Amino acid sequence: MAKYNQKLDLDKIDKLCHIQCTGEEIAGILDMDYDTLNRKLKQETGLKFTEYFKKKSAGRKASLRRRQFAMSETSPTMAIWVGKQYLGQRDKQEIEQTNTNIDLKLDKEARKARIAELEQKRKSI
Repeated sequence: MAKYNQKLDLDKIDKLCHIQCTGEEIAGILDMDYDTLNRKLKQETGLKFTEYFKKKSAGRKASLRRRQFAMSETSPTMAIWVGKQYLGQRDKQEIEQTNTNIDLKLDKEARKARIAELEQKRKSI
């Protein structure tokens, strides 16, 4: 790639960040190496690409989130997904406990006594 001596087109970079393009993709579009993009951004904005991207891509995430919430009003599938992602909802899973005679909080002596009791039952079978 040719040496890049001109100023960066920050408006173009902002738009590419907004649609979640990677640093490598943006560098390719601008016909430069990613390291050059990173260095030039640092010189012109004071931010490395990762910091710049995080700042400029936030608007797109908010826009996408807004659309997902709007879709959840008409799509049951999207409503379930949004509920799981943002409200901590989850599918109900029924668990059946078959042996309710087990006490998990037995102290040491009670545990030894319970083991002895179970061994006696086993021997008698």
